[in-house]
Order: sequence, then C-alpha cells, then structure tokens
Amino acid sequence: MTLFRVERTVSLPPDEVWRRLTDWPAHGRQVPLTRTTVLTPGPNGAGTRFTARTGLGLLSFDDPMEVVRWEPPGSGRPGVCRLDKSGRVVRGWAEVAVTAAPGGGSRVEWTEELAVRGLPRAFDPVLARAGRALFGRAVDGLLRP
Repeated sequence: MTLFRVERTVSLPPDEVWRRLTDWPAHGRQVPLTRTTVLTPGPNGAGTRFTARTGLGLLSFDDPMEVVRWEPPGSGRPGVCRLDKSGRVVRGWAEVAVTAAPGGGSRVEWTEELAVRGLPRAFDPVLARAGRALFGRAVDGLLRP
C-alpha cells in the first residue's frame, strides 16, 4: 500500500472548506475522466456511500467508497472525515482533516493509503507522487474562490 498526504492552507473558514471537500459529486468535476455518483439518499454522514468511476468506456473502473467517520468542524474542534475504499481495482482509505488556521482561514490535510490491484510494490513511490499530484489538483480546484 502507498501512503501520501496533501496539505493546504486557505483563507476560507473551516465550515466552508468542509462543505466543499465533502461535496462528493464535485470531486468528479476536478479529477480528469471521473464521474462521482452518491448511492445513499439524504445528507452526508457516516454510512454515506458513493462511487467514483474513472476512465473511458471499457477502459474504466469503479472506486466505491463509504464514509466511516464523520465529524464536521465546529466551535474550536477540527473536522475529520474518513473514507474506506473497497473496489476491485483500488482499495484503502482516505482521511480529510480540516482545522482552523492560526490568524484565520483553514488548514487541510488529506491523507490517503492506496493499493492498486496488479501494481507491484516497486511502483509505490510513483503511485504516491501521482496521488499527491492528482489529489492536490482536486483539493485546489474544490477550494478555489
């Protein structure tokens, strides 16, 4: 499994950062060739399930996820959302933490541990760099004013 982290500090308040980072369909608009579909009705929370489908036609795969921890930020406490990934191709977890930054704004830490089926461990450093680049771009897009 490959572990990587994306960190950002932005001028937006924590509740707005949380809202944007947990808008699952919006992730699909930030990741190339990806569409995200929420599978559970109602508001986000623990138990919310969604799938990110990436690729073109027959050359695509599903990345099903479930929210297993949901603690929005509020009155001095950080927000934490943890996702479990249970796909046939991609497995692992992601955790998003949103805290108030000193002097205003927010600090984001997106940590992810992935395994890609059929990809030898020798490729872990490449997968980590690609993950940082891809998810960094997605976080930047989601948090853009």
